[in-house]
Amino acid sequence: MTLYTRFAAHVDAALDALAAAGTIPADLDRKNVTVEPPRDASHGDLATNAAMVLAKAAKANPRQLAEGIAAELGKLDDVAAVQVAGPGFINLTLTPDAWRGELRAITQAGDDYGRSTTGEGTTVNIEYVSANPTGPMHMGHCRGAVVGDALANLLEFAGHRVIREYYVNDAGGQVDVLARSVHLRYREALGENVAIPEGLYPGDYLVPIGQALAGEYGERYATAPEGEWLASFRTRAVDAMMALIRDDLALLGIHHDVFASEAELQAAGKPEAAEAELRQRDLVYDGVLEAPKGETPEDWEPVELPLFRSTAFGDDQDRPIRKSNGQWTYFGADLAYHYQKAQGADALIDIWGADHAGTVKRIVAAVQALTEGKTRFDVKLIQMVRLLRGGEPVKMSKRAGNFVTLADVVREVGRDVVRFTMLTRRADAQMDFDFAKVVEASKDNPVFYVQYAHARIRSLHRRAAEAGLAEGGADLSRLDTAELELVKLAAQFPRTVETASSTREPHRIAFYLYDLAAAFHAWWNMGNDDPSRRAIQPDDPELTRARLFLSAAIGQIIRNGLAIMGVAAVEEM
Repeated sequence: MTLYTRFAAHVDAALDALAAAGTIPADLDRKNVTVEPPRDASHGDLATNAAMVLAKAAKANPRQLAEGIAAELGKLDDVAAVQVAGPGFINLTLTPDAWRGELRAITQAGDDYGRSTTGEGTTVNIEYVSANPTGPMHMGHCRGAVVGDALANLLEFAGHRVIREYYVNDAGGQVDVLARSVHLRYREALGENVAIPEGLYPGDYLVPIGQALAGEYGERYATAPEGEWLASFRTRAVDAMMALIRDDLALLGIHHDVFASEAELQAAGKPEAAEAELRQRDLVYDGVLEAPKGETPEDWEPVELPLFRSTAFGDDQDRPIRKSNGQWTYFGADLAYHYQKAQGADALIDIWGADHAGTVKRIVAAVQALTEGKTRFDVKLIQMVRLLRGGEPVKMSKRAGNFVTLADVVREVGRDVVRFTMLTRRADAQMDFDFAKVVEASKDNPVFYVQYAHARIRSLHRRAAEAGLAEGGADLSRLDTAELELVKLAAQFPRTVETASSTREPHRIAFYLYDLAAAFHAWWNMGNDDPSRRAIQPDDPELTRARLFLSAAIGQIIRNGLAIMGVAAVEEM
């Protein structure tokens, strides 16, 4: 139990005491009661809104209720002072021993400090990346891949069971284009001089597939009609592309639990099953769409189509699930896919590029309809990343087919740098990725700044060991006010985890780690001007042990946070 959860329990006990005394009803809904740091640090260490959120239901004056709660909390040994502010906020100032106790709790919990049970074992399916299997991963896919993977780590740390899923779009026209592109490379491997026409994939990454097929089939399909080779070439090309994509993702440390095939989904009749389910509930009907804006009656031929009643769930218009030729629309196939996912999870999260913003309403409506509102569904839109080198746009790669490959970027700057950088801004904010900036050794580079804090801590402990200074049996009463301020920030890590997981925002971990690293560096730098502030005091082994204990705890939290982000904590820099 962390300090914040402990004080949440104390507030709960104070409310129980007031209920037992008949001051408030015993059955009040307390789910909105919080314990958190006050917005103004001068107001104390902790604040609770208990009186403010419960007063109306309790039919009590908020300030009077706050006074009653404050009286109960003031009895605690860890509370130095209680103040009721404004209309009923309760601010607590804790004793130094309370913070020293939390410092010990960090060390005792180790890798599990900050781990939460708020997820209560619920299953969350996170679908991320899902790039079309038509080429290697490029930097357009990178940010969503990192955000999705870090979010999966975060939700697991917060007590959820997580399914990491990749949706393979292998049933659309793009895979036929891929097969035709591979067929050209196959003919090229047989000695034919080919030109890649517009509309096919020009990247050299298809050359090895063409060579492999030439070695297997010889001249068999060189001049054969498309109908004889398209299906097999499509399968082989998709398999090869997915192997390439898996390898690229592995460079980022990303591995999925499930690869769901759109082609297999349709072959199994899942879209038909979803349609039948919705028709039974009158949520799919046969109707005619209005003419698109700008179309005249002469230009528009109304066609009866099966339509999903997405307007009943907040969408702008009802949506067709089939085309006039009977084939499934993209929406119809996606509807069936989400229906399949929802049958194995309590909550769904999709990580999409911002260019898919227009389809969010209809998919949210579909999931709400299919699950009767029982399944939480979040769509996280990821903005583009602009690649720069020293402030100048990066040139595209001819080999890859006019894009920068993820593999090339990871090999140049390293996996940790890529992963951390992708989480240094909100996912819905645009980002610049400057190759020069992300490896810069400065405070302005969050990757370096956080890693350097951990490396400094590890260096400190190595130097202490070399000097023969034992670290056990620390007397934490030797830590002063400035050092306990570090503990107060460290103690916020569990709250950050819970907030980040509930909002589905892993970037909050990166922001927190930067703040913690900045506070640690500030504490460290005090020793540059005042030798008595240095962690290692050869003439005062007790103070040294206390400061080593503190720094080790800060290092532990940095490691825990970096692990959620999928970033290694370096030992030296």
